Amino acid sequence: MAKTEVLLDRFLVCGLGSLGQHCIVALKLFEVSVIAIDKQLPQEWEISQLPDLLDNLIVGDCRHSSVLEQAQILQCRAALIVTSNEQVNAETALAIRKLNPRTRLVVRSSKRNLNELLSEHLKNFTAFEPTELPAPAFALAALGTETLGLFNLEGQWLRVVKRVMSSTDTWCTNRLLYDINTHNRRLLHYKSDAASFKLFDEWELDARIMPGDTIVSIEATNLNLTYWEQPIKKTWCSPRHFLTSIKQLNWVIIKQKITEFWQNPEKNRLKQVGMICGAIVVFLLLLGTILYRLTYPKMSLIDSFLTSIMLLLGGFNDLFGGFDFTQPVPLWLRFISLGMTISGTVLIGILYSFLTERLLAARFQLIKRRPPVPQKNHVVVVGLGRIGQRIAEILQEYKQPLVGITFNTNFDISLLPKMPLLNGSLAVSLAKANLKTAKSVVVVTDDEMLNLEVSLMSYDLNPESNLVVRTTGLGLSDNLAELLPNAQILCVNSVAAEVFAGAAFGENITHLFRVDRTTILVTEYHIELGDTLNGLLLSEVACGYGVVPILYQKDAETPKLMPSEDIRLAVGDRMVVIATSHGLQRVEQGDTRLVLKNWQVHIARALTEDAKFEGANVIARISGCSLNVARNLMKNLPATLPLPLYKHQAQRLILELGKAQVVGSLLPVK
Repeated sequence: MAKTEVLLDRFLVCGLGSLGQHCIVALKLFEVSVIAIDKQLPQEWEISQLPDLLDNLIVGDCRHSSVLEQAQILQCRAALIVTSNEQVNAETALAIRKLNPRTRLVVRSSKRNLNELLSEHLKNFTAFEPTELPAPAFALAALGTETLGLFNLEGQWLRVVKRVMSSTDTWCTNRLLYDINTHNRRLLHYKSDAASFKLFDEWELDARIMPGDTIVSIEATNLNLTYWEQPIKKTWCSPRHFLTSIKQLNWVIIKQKITEFWQNPEKNRLKQVGMICGAIVVFLLLLGTILYRLTYPKMSLIDSFLTSIMLLLGGFNDLFGGFDFTQPVPLWLRFISLGMTISGTVLIGILYSFLTERLLAARFQLIKRRPPVPQKNHVVVVGLGRIGQRIAEILQEYKQPLVGITFNTNFDISLLPKMPLLNGSLAVSLAKANLKTAKSVVVVTDDEMLNLEVSLMSYDLNPESNLVVRTTGLGLSDNLAELLPNAQILCVNSVAAEVFAGAAFGENITHLFRVDRTTILVTEYHIELGDTLNGLLLSEVACGYGVVPILYQKDAETPKLMPSEDIRLAVGDRMVVIATSHGLQRVEQGDTRLVLKNWQVHIARALTEDAKFEGANVIARISGCSLNVARNLMKNLPATLPLPLYKHQAQRLILELGKAQVVGSLLPVK
């Protein structure tokens, strides 16, 4: 955020791969000086005009102090370390911190534990894994529904929703765009039937919503239980409750439970087999004990019982081969003993097999059979690398039917066990995935040419599906967007670079989503002494910088979602806004030149005396002028408010005055 004091506007980018080049482009949007270091220059620039954007280009090892000093690291406000080697990135971060304890470090790294440790020790440090940043955007694009974004803020779920108005919609012809903004909803984008998308505050607040209009808004919402399961509540059973339950049991209930148990073989087959085997073992044990006790009265009951156990455990040969009976054993008893041994061996073998299966399942976590491929209205995820796996996890959280396709023969089949998985040739896998009836196809392999091939094949097989394609370069993104105008083409490096660049200015970018092929960032600000935001109304922040405040917190008070635009910012306040990278750039530079306060409000009359009193309160609240100025204005009607306002401020003031029975109109500043 820009401050009244002079700040260094020099930034260092280490690594000139695809991500590094996109980071330079994103930084130059902020009109700052950028220096780049790489061990060797790219043979071919992905962004052809990139060398012209750099203030200095140094060839060398960014880990060496001499190279960093040549890049004037002592004068750099931030360093973006984005080489493809994470060890080099970590060593460079340590080297920079040794030379300059104030430079902000933004590092490319997937080592979460190491990132946390480095953040604690190096301070002013943040790290991202670029392939994971766009995963939520891919997953939401794959839904093919009205939901464009979904994230949690202060324990409250916020959803970005896209709606196309129909003639039967209750909003049509009856509501103004101004009416969309409520205590739990904010308008983000608007597109009339014949116009292009208008970003944030570029529309007329008093415009009437008509059929065919497209509206994108953010709203507080509860998770849909058809997508998310409620947590299972575990209740503690007290002894008194247990005894009461026992007393309530009777023969009718017991008989009903037994009947239900035996009539459900699919669910209770293992238990049924175990109970049958156990019953047979008990019967044979009792039978053998009784027969030996009756045949040999001098044999004690315990000896008869142990003899039966020995026979059931396969001890027929041990008993009759080594045990000397004082009386001859009848032939019929020998045959019964042999039958007990055979039966016991079989039953004990079954018991051992059950126990072995349970032990192996517990020890090695045997992989369950994957579910079948859905027949229709499902999502096909092609490519199960790191980003593909994350997309699949998010879609599973949304309870979306999906199937994964991987061409990696070394893919760990224990991953994502609840997802159908296909692994084979491209044509065969796409056919088995029921691509013709799929709702969406997400193509996110690491091979751009393979992504192109799969995209074209998917479009030919199912042109009505929602196609989402991953690219890493601008060239393929632009050309593919022209070839497949209805597809959503996401360049992962371009999206990630906007996050890296925003983080370089010290802003906390918490989430991102895509609207009309534009990356929207959710960014957190803390107001400090000297900030250009200090002392502004939230309406002035929104109109002047083209952002949408969605959360405000004063000191340790409870945060307010969708806060009133009439709140004035002060030192120590916390604010979360939705903005594009251009909006963040304007906030950083304190630049409000694109939108000027060039409108005034002319007040013709107040219909009642009470309206004059209430109108003065409305004027002071929305315009930010003193209450005395507002009351004097209302006493001398007709009159024009001398304070210039942004157009949206002026329009909102007129609409609110109308609710207070005060007639006003909009005038341009002369």
